[in-house]
Amino acid sequence: MLSLLFGVTLGALSARRAGTWVDSSITVVALIFYATPLYWLALMAVLVFTVQLDWLPGFGFSTVGSGFTGLALAWDVAKHLLLPALTLALFYMAVYARMTRAAMLDVAQMDFVKTARAKGVRPGRILRAHVLRNALLPVVTLAGIQAGGMIGGAVLTETVFAWPGIGRLMFDALLQRDYSLLLGAFLVTAAMAVLFNLITDLVYTLVDPRIEL
Repeated sequence: MLSLLFGVTLGALSARRAGTWVDSSITVVALIFYATPLYWLALMAVLVFTVQLDWLPGFGFSTVGSGFTGLALAWDVAKHLLLPALTLALFYMAVYARMTRAAMLDVAQMDFVKTARAKGVRPGRILRAHVLRNALLPVVTLAGIQAGGMIGGAVLTETVFAWPGIGRLMFDALLQRDYSLLLGAFLVTAAMAVLFNLITDLVYTLVDPRIEL
């Protein structure tokens, strides 16, 4: 959700300011985050925000031995979740930003957009209602595929942050040759991938009214 929000926003801004320093800056930042290995981003996040600044916890699901319950426990888990979630979001944000920019620039050259400009429709409305909405279909497709894969586990990120996710569980099961656990994890991840593909098809009907249930 974070990567979609920031990626689509930055991609739309980059497409609207195409050819300017804003477009170049967003492109450079997106390419840097896309090319940087996830485990390095994770290690640098721990080094900066946990070791140097001491703002956020760097490892685990919650504070060991804290005994928190209720909202205090939820807040503790949220603080532990922030760094792993942001690390993953930065990588996928770069992908969505580049794809949104390319799709919007392609849609902006189509005849119905030129007709809207000729009718005197405000540029902001053209961008939101005509260009961005039609450019979201490939982004939604990619998001559905990546969401299914992410549910299957982000092994490197979960390992660095010692997060008890399904990816780390599968990795530990592989090292211990626990094949029954591996088969169960594969079954769960396959079911989640199918579910996210179904959700993606349903989202298509919201993005593009021409697609019917």
